[in-house]
Amino acid sequence: MAKSKLEYIWLDGYKPTQSLRSKTKIEGDFSGKLEDCPMWSFDGSSTEQAPGGSSDCLLKPVYIITDPQRKDGYLVMCEVLNSDGTPHESNGRATIEDDDNDFWFGFEQEYFLWSPVTNKPLGFPAEGDPAPQGPYYCSVGANNAFGRYIIEEHLDVCLEAGLNVEGINAEVAPGQWEFQIFAKGAKEAGDQIWLARYLLERIGEKYNVAINWHCKPLGTDADWNGSGMHANFSNTTLRTAGSQEIYAKICDAFAPVVKEHIAVYGADNHLRLTGKHETQSIDQFSYGISDRGASIRIPIATVERGWKGWLEDRRPNSAADPYKVAARIIKTVKSADLVEA
Repeated sequence: MAKSKLEYIWLDGYKPTQSLRSKTKIEGDFSGKLEDCPMWSFDGSSTEQAPGGSSDCLLKPVYIITDPQRKDGYLVMCEVLNSDGTPHESNGRATIEDDDNDFWFGFEQEYFLWSPVTNKPLGFPAEGDPAPQGPYYCSVGANNAFGRYIIEEHLDVCLEAGLNVEGINAEVAPGQWEFQIFAKGAKEAGDQIWLARYLLERIGEKYNVAINWHCKPLGTDADWNGSGMHANFSNTTLRTAGSQEIYAKICDAFAPVVKEHIAVYGADNHLRLTGKHETQSIDQFSYGISDRGASIRIPIATVERGWKGWLEDRRPNSAADPYKVAARIIKTVKSADLVEA
């Protein structure tokens, strides 16, 4: 009987930032299909998701891809349920109201490759600082691009696994990189970001390089951009609007709920959203065409297509949960008063 390795992956209950957890289930004659992935359980008392006296939490498989790094392997993204089958409070995926996949999301995931030896990003000298930011963005060459061997391996593995990575690039600081993932459906977009994060973490183990998801790991005193997870989003209305007025109404719907968005856009975002380094201040809201200093950027491509396209919320940070980000954006877009538009 053929044996398959199913890596069940879920998010723990740590606050304010959840982490990935996983364990391997061996299945015989596995079809490779999601519907044939059995429910499983884990000890929630070890992940801040249950008390020791009643510690069982359930794993509900929701998305599956092949695992290119393991023979006969699969990666299975799971939602966490309580023992009675209801969504656990840490389960952001279950809060997404997009059952018809009308919302499309493209996340731009930034991060730092981090040396556990120097406790600094790759490319930073052990003592002092490198030259100021400028030559590192989309760079090439050993003086400016650091850790490309990890980035290229990650890209190949993601594509082989079937993840819809649409691009990668070096970012503005040494050791800072980005990948972009797009999916038609908010839940799938979140699934793919989390699985890509998982694969990157596992590749980092191989090279003893940590992945730093913090939005401002070099501190606010350093003159370096932080790390974001810009959320590009659209629904049928945005993709077909043909109206600047409709776009304005949708953007205006975000203004009264700044706090609600910031609450799920990642911990320590006040360190990143300062009004500097291509950000708007955390307590303010603005939008503008091609404005990377705004809370929401209206891409020039949307305007050039006759106001048919998408919007980019630039506030989510690199450690944010894409499920919770998408859920909040969807709720706000649906609240927009478009009756008279």
